[in-house]
Amino acid sequence: MNPLDMLKLHDADSRSPEALERISPELEALGAQEAVRWAVQQYPHGLVLASSFGAEDMVLIDMLTRVDRHPTIFYLDTGLLFPETYELIRRAEGRYGFEAVRVAADLSLEEQGRQYGPALWSTAPDQCCHIRKVLPLKNYLKDQTAWITGIRRDQTPFRKNSPVVGFDPNHGLVKINPLAPWTQKDVFRYLVKNNVPYNPLHDMGYPSIGCMPCTRSVNPGDDPRAGRWAGQEKTECGLHL
Repeated sequence: MNPLDMLKLHDADSRSPEALERISPELEALGAQEAVRWAVQQYPHGLVLASSFGAEDMVLIDMLTRVDRHPTIFYLDTGLLFPETYELIRRAEGRYGFEAVRVAADLSLEEQGRQYGPALWSTAPDQCCHIRKVLPLKNYLKDQTAWITGIRRDQTPFRKNSPVVGFDPNHGLVKINPLAPWTQKDVFRYLVKNNVPYNPLHDMGYPSIGCMPCTRSVNPGDDPRAGRWAGQEKTECGLHL
């Protein structure tokens, strides 16, 4: 019998925190690709991949399109992404044959500036992230069943216990993290082996890529997240809190 058949949840258990916690270690043992395959089979309606088009998300796009001919892949367009990120979105769409869903804040950058002052990302980065990322995500996910993310346990202390699959109480849906046990080396090994396109900024000292004003390159040996909100204690935009 296919191992994934053994892990299929009945409808009544498909959103059960206890059932998801039970099968998460087994999915992890099967590997990331099989975790993605399980997600596609278990949630044929309302499954979405959240993509920043960073290295991890390009791995997941490659994996997802191998098992789903019509995936739903969305990104949060803050209006402040790097030109290289927008170009990669276009490249990925052409390579894999999907059209990314653009999710944006209700406030334009100009309106945000008028209401809260210019360069809110500098004066109140948490508020800026909340307006441009957290609220749009919350609004988009309210109509979904499950979401796939590229978070890894070794990215931040907050993520160190992330399961491969679990229930996300903040958004009221299932959350799948196929790459949770992976390292950064695992990610780039996959990209190279499978000839997956990725953001050229990764080769220029940007291991983690967010918005232009809040992202800088890091030195060899620095924490990979050191380039995000540099000089501040902030390490999370709030999407996974």
